Amino acid sequence: MPGQLYKSAAIVGAAEANEIGFLAEPKTSLQLHIEAIKNLSNQTGVPISKIEGVFSTGWSSELCEHLGIKPKYIDTTAVGGCSFEMHVHHAMAAIHSGIIDIALVTHGENGFSARKIGGRGTGNYGRGAGVASPAAEMSMAYGLGSAPSNYAHAMVRHMHRYGTTTEDYAHIAKVTRDWATLNPRAAMYSKEKHPFGGPISVAQVEESRLIAWPLTILHCCMVADHGGAVLIASPKVAAGLNTKPVWLAGAGESMGHANMLEMEDFTATSASRSAEAAYTMAGMGPGEMELAMIYDSFTITAAITAEMLGLAAPGEGHTLWKDGHAAPGGRLPINTNGGGLSFNHSGMYGMPLLIEAYRQLSGTAEDGVHGDVGKQTSAKTCIVNGTGGALSTTGTLVLVADD
Repeated sequence: MPGQLYKSAAIVGAAEANEIGFLAEPKTSLQLHIEAIKNLSNQTGVPISKIEGVFSTGWSSELCEHLGIKPKYIDTTAVGGCSFEMHVHHAMAAIHSGIIDIALVTHGENGFSARKIGGRGTGNYGRGAGVASPAAEMSMAYGLGSAPSNYAHAMVRHMHRYGTTTEDYAHIAKVTRDWATLNPRAAMYSKEKHPFGGPISVAQVEESRLIAWPLTILHCCMVADHGGAVLIASPKVAAGLNTKPVWLAGAGESMGHANMLEMEDFTATSASRSAEAAYTMAGMGPGEMELAMIYDSFTITAAITAEMLGLAAPGEGHTLWKDGHAAPGGRLPINTNGGGLSFNHSGMYGMPLLIEAYRQLSGTAEDGVHGDVGKQTSAKTCIVNGTGGALSTTGTLVLVADD
């Protein structure tokens, strides 16, 4: 039986910045935000002045100033790549409570351009404290010094426990690239768009440059530029728009740790708990999901998360890709935009998950710009899961197409 918040709000539009990926002319994160918001307003027909709630990873006040609005509700939750799934959860609750009717969830991150215009891409923990937190400094002694090294530990543990191999995970990268070759907006759409673009084989994934054993570069996400925004609205507002609503059926969030040294089990994440909450609210289960949008900062992230979402048994997450189920034409399409591995990953990937889920469930994923023939699926239900930190925080949504 669905919970109280079931279908209490809908995603009514989703848009990106004008240009994304590896930009020849660098842009700031703010530019990427603003472009996406303007495109979203044009798409939905909702004037920026009508936005009542603004949700972002710390940008909300500055964005409101640039947009010239004074919202009723402000959220700056910033817990990594899953923040945007949590923003949708929070917006859903705010709309259900009657505080607001229209919420903007937005993200802009110049992961690639920052290298050209002086950005360091690191946190700052205050005057004299350096660029790493005390917890991070303590972890480095144990080989946990960066995202690849953290996730490499998780992969090694998963391989040890379940007997999986790097080749098993390589299928995730290969199938995800197959989806990217159907998406003109994907950074790795073709060799014409990027020298390393176009189809890849499992052997190429295995033989690519080593980053942190056993992760080769094709097991890792890219670092590019992306701006994206989605509009969440009450049923009353959604009914008056020309865009198709995609209904929020369920939502949940959770965390397991902050420092990976405190992670209880390197092969299990808090996604099991955030997914349970989302399924319960929706009155649905994993067997009813026809599409999955799963955070894939690394191939191991996607494999473990699929298991936590109940889409595969423990130790068998990779089989969804290896056996073709997640591929174009498969029974459970996953990451149909090309994922963080081959579409785009600016540093926090949760926003592209939302945008692609909306496009698929609203039937707008195949339009010659956002998708070639074969990208649009027939899915009516979708599970979306974001991961933040080092397999630390998770946000899960269950979305359903309009009747």
